[in-house]
Amino acid sequence: MACTLPTPYPIPADEPLQLRDLERYAAIGLTSDPHFERLVDLAASLFGTPIVAISLVEAERQWFLASRGLGGLCETPRSSAFCAHAIAGEGVMVVPDACLDARFSTNPLVVGEPGIRFYAGAPLHSSKGHNLGTLCVIDLQPRPPLTATQQQQLQWLADLVMRELELRRLTLHCPITGLPIRRAFLAIGEREWLRARSDDLPLALLCFDIDDFRRINQRWGHRAGDRVLMDFAHLVRGFMREQDYAGRLGDGEFGLLLINTSVDQAMAVAESLRNATAHLPGVHTHSDVALHISGGLSSLAPADRSFDDLLQRADRALQLAKGNGRNQIACLLEGD
Repeated sequence: MACTLPTPYPIPADEPLQLRDLERYAAIGLTSDPHFERLVDLAASLFGTPIVAISLVEAERQWFLASRGLGGLCETPRSSAFCAHAIAGEGVMVVPDACLDARFSTNPLVVGEPGIRFYAGAPLHSSKGHNLGTLCVIDLQPRPPLTATQQQQLQWLADLVMRELELRRLTLHCPITGLPIRRAFLAIGEREWLRARSDDLPLALLCFDIDDFRRINQRWGHRAGDRVLMDFAHLVRGFMREQDYAGRLGDGEFGLLLINTSVDQAMAVAESLRNATAHLPGVHTHSDVALHISGGLSSLAPADRSFDDLLQRADRALQLAKGNGRNQIACLLEGD
């Protein structure tokens, strides 16, 4: 049977942030495991539907982290995804009979295989407030709408999916600072580098090092050093917008990606952060030790072949700042 294009799906107002949030959960391409499989099986048992899926929605597709009844189908275009509509709303979306719903009556998944009729999807709501996808239950026969209790049960299961995703995200974060570790920072850095290059937007990178950090550990112990790291990480977060990204790159070294930010704007952030660091309290406050940072700044350049080129340039700028006496920000751009 020939079918027309489905009704265009709604675009959430927070879509750019939602897509970044999904990336930063390191969920894209994540392999399912028994925790997700059990939640899918529980939903199938509770609602008695032949199809259940954990769907994550990207810019052009939805893909299934775990599923039952889809015959090995791993993804669909976003244009035909019921979940693309569900993430744009609030609460559980229920479609009793897709053939009678103008949004879906010509959808390829309705007029063709697998022949969806009933759909209910609870959003996977992140800690930042974005809907990353859904836990959905699907039937090939029309059904009555879910009761309020059933909708609550489906949402509880979706919340458990998010809890599993959150636990996995935390494995890529430093347990002291709560910031992403180097490996996670590099992965997101590469994604943001590609996005900035594709969209022809500026991207700035700041690499910071807490000056003489070892001195604090040696004089007052690692407990005091950990307190400095936690306080500094908290300070860094205060200078970030939601789209920005920070990570702990080494012992006392941090990176801060400033999205869609010019060099001048990034330098203003760096200097404000440097000045604020000098006022952080701690065990060193009434001693001869002053807390300072050195920083290296660079930005996306036309000749860059990867994020690593940008990172190396920012690191050279950091070494320049440290070599020039510390407690300063140095900037290196393409050709410097």
